Amino acid sequence: MPATWPLPPAAPAEPGGTALPPAPPAPHRVVTLALPGVILLDLAAPTHLFGHCGHPWYSYAVAGPEPGPLTSSTGLDIVAGGGLSLLGTADTIVVPGTEILDRPPGSVLAALSAAAARGARIMSVCTGAFVLAYAGLLDGRRAATHWGWAAALARQFPAVTVDPAVLYVDEGQILTSAGVAAGLDLCLHVIRRDYGADLAARLARRTVVAPHRDGGQAQFIRHPVSPASGASGSPGLAATRAWALENLGADLSVAVLARRAGVSTRTFARRFREETGTTPAQWLLDQRVLAARQLLERTGLPVEQVAVRSGFSTAAALREHFARRVATTPTAYRRAFRLAAPAARPA
Repeated sequence: MPATWPLPPAAPAEPGGTALPPAPPAPHRVVTLALPGVILLDLAAPTHLFGHCGHPWYSYAVAGPEPGPLTSSTGLDIVAGGGLSLLGTADTIVVPGTEILDRPPGSVLAALSAAAARGARIMSVCTGAFVLAYAGLLDGRRAATHWGWAAALARQFPAVTVDPAVLYVDEGQILTSAGVAAGLDLCLHVIRRDYGADLAARLARRTVVAPHRDGGQAQFIRHPVSPASGASGSPGLAATRAWALENLGADLSVAVLARRAGVSTRTFARRFREETGTTPAQWLLDQRVLAARQLLERTGLPVEQVAVRSGFSTAAALREHFARRVATTPTAYRRAFRLAAPAARPA
């Protein structure tokens, strides 16, 4: 029997916490549609997370316009295990980017449209958004693509609201992401949506990537920095962010954080955006919502206590921000994920 690559051990469970979500009665079927000229890393992200790491929660296959080999952007051949008929039974379809941005064959567009009409979830990575746009699936929607192609997508498809800056956009049934590595962020977001934050975090740890980058985060950071230094060699803010994560229930205003970092509030805000690609307020909301999700999954604490521990002053404040970020209530989220009963397929 071939050796397997086990999941990393879980963090110590809190009282009342749960292990990994159990496998659904039937795994969620993910099919990636690879077209000629497919960008290899765009294809690798869903293949790794849903295919290599996703068992037993997901089943995975690669489809092409026809079964058999097709050439990727690097010249390497990709073998499609099946043709467009695989899209007919997929719960989720992923369309990676391709270097060929011409209109795909009518059979490809018809298969995608039919899948969307029956309720399949459809995702694109990078310039895969062009394929979805040709199929009419992005009309009237907000969408992301690689920043270098955002203007072209907006110009060619005026019915699409293209956001050139964000990592990914979740429109419910239709999701789009920026280029290459952002495909990992989108796939982890979908895993989190399907099975909860704990499984997504473990698969991220296995992949050695950040467990959560919010879709609204900038595609690229203006001044790349190391964890130990800022853009100009000055001390970075990683230590301040780590302290904030340990004290989410405290007053974490910009003034407080700036004092902790030993800089002015204006300097802190500027350096924070340079290092993270987002504002302190948005970053804190992301971290607090993520902490609340983990508490709801792992503990039986009342919602009021979850709110306090995750840094929201009241249960009402938690519900408001939770609804905006997760599109559900804390109680419904706990019911779905703490009891390990996520839907195997999208409605």
